[in-house]
Amino acid sequence: MLAIFQAAGWPIWLLLIASIVATALIIERLLSLRRAKILPKKLFDEVVQVYRGGNITPDILDKLEKSSPLGVVLSAALRNVDAPRDVMKESIEEAGSGVAHTLDRFLTTLGTIATLAPLMGLFGTVVGMIEIFGSQNPSGANPAQLAHGISVALYNTGFGLAIAMPTLVFYRHFRALVDSFVIEMEQQAVKFVDVVHRQRK
Repeated sequence: MLAIFQAAGWPIWLLLIASIVATALIIERLLSLRRAKILPKKLFDEVVQVYRGGNITPDILDKLEKSSPLGVVLSAALRNVDAPRDVMKESIEEAGSGVAHTLDRFLTTLGTIATLAPLMGLFGTVVGMIEIFGSQNPSGANPAQLAHGISVALYNTGFGLAIAMPTLVFYRHFRALVDSFVIEMEQQAVKFVDVVHRQRK
């Protein structure tokens, strides 16, 4: 592996750093964006029970808020159970926007790496081409320098694409996952609003 990096020249180290960052972010997002962690199955029913029991205390609201992103949205609804429907929905939307921003964390960086990696590979290719042209002299080409220039060009192009493709796949996957989580949270929150206002009537 070290021999490949040496043959690929110094531009490969930029790609290596990008690959390490991308791998770390992918692992972090895989652990953070788990459905059970974002949308606990029984949380909605528990919140409805708390509301119907009339046992809404600051401690329960704080605990709910810290439990999960869905808990943040539902706690915003619980804080405004006595408010009109429009006010309640507005507080849910505000909480949902904050949660969506939190779930989006690191996705911009991941998308940037997916876009930038092929360009970094192309930069390495250009460096290799410069070495190839530099190997030409009046007495003929320097075979060692020519071979090194070709290896720099090819290794960097290949490595850039090898980083970009899986990173882009994971970026798209996480993006779709976050969107689906946000929609589901909004649906559960609206369902809770309906429960509150139906009970009032």
